[in-house]
Amino acid sequence: MAHRLEVVEHSLAPPVWAALRNEAQHVAVSEPSLASILNAVILRHDDFADALSYQLARKLGDQEFRALSVREIADEAFAADPSIIDAAQADLRAVFERDPACRGYVQPLLYFKGFLALQTHRVAHWLWRRDRDSLAFYLQSRMSELFQVDIHPAAAIGRGAFFDHGTGIVIGETASLGDDVSMLHGVTLGGTGAHRGDRHPKIGHGVLLGAGAKVLGPITVGDHAKIAAGSVVLKSVPAHCTAAGVPARLINCPTCEEPAKSMDHTLADAAYDYVI
Repeated sequence: MAHRLEVVEHSLAPPVWAALRNEAQHVAVSEPSLASILNAVILRHDDFADALSYQLARKLGDQEFRALSVREIADEAFAADPSIIDAAQADLRAVFERDPACRGYVQPLLYFKGFLALQTHRVAHWLWRRDRDSLAFYLQSRMSELFQVDIHPAAAIGRGAFFDHGTGIVIGETASLGDDVSMLHGVTLGGTGAHRGDRHPKIGHGVLLGAGAKVLGPITVGDHAKIAAGSVVLKSVPAHCTAAGVPARLINCPTCEEPAKSMDHTLADAAYDYVI
C-alpha cells in the first residue's frame, strides 16, 4: 500500500529540501528503476534551487533552446532574487498540504504540471521585470505547450500558490494573485474586451477558485473568498464570501475560514442570495 509522507505542521516541519531529499532516498531504495532520475533531479544537488533549476531545464529545454541555456537563466534568477526559491518551497508545501492525492514532495517536483508551470512562470516574471520580455514570452510559450497552463509573464503571483491539475488555467497580463491561493483546472482570470491597460482580476490572499471558474475584468476577489466551480464572475466579490453561478451571485458571507487551505468546494445553505 502506498503511504503518504507525514509532515508535522509548520514550525515543527522539516525544511522542504531536507524532507525532499529524505523522501527521494527512500523512493530510490524502494523503486530502483527510479534511482537514476531521483539522483539526477534531487540527490546529486546541494540545495533546492539547484535541483529546481535542473528540473526546469530538463523539462523546458528543446532543440532550439537547449536545457543548459534554460538552467543558466533559472540559476541567474534564483541567485538574483532568493525570494523566488522561498516562494517555490512554499508552493511545494502547499501542494502536499492541500492535495490529498499527493503523497510527498517528490511527486509535484517530478510530475505535477501545475507546480512546474508555476515555477516556469516565476522565472519568466523575473525576466519580465527586467525588460527581457522576448525571453519571458519564450518561457510562457514553452509552459503552455508542455503543461497546458498559460500565464502572461507580467502577472504577479504570491507565494504558497496551488494549481491543482493545472490543465487549462489561463491568467492574463494585468492579473495578480495574493499568497496562499488555490485554483483548479480550467480557471480563467481574463479580460472582458480588447482594450489595453488594467483589464484583469486582482485575487486576494487565501482565495479558492473552483474548476472551470471564469473571473473576468478588472475586478477584485477579496481575501479568503470562494468562487464555486463553473461560475462566471463579472463583479467584485467581498472578502470571506462565496460566489456561485452564471452570472455569479453571492450565496454565503462569511464562507469557511480558510477555503484555499481546506479546499472545501461544497456550498453551505445560503445565508442570503443576491446578484453582485
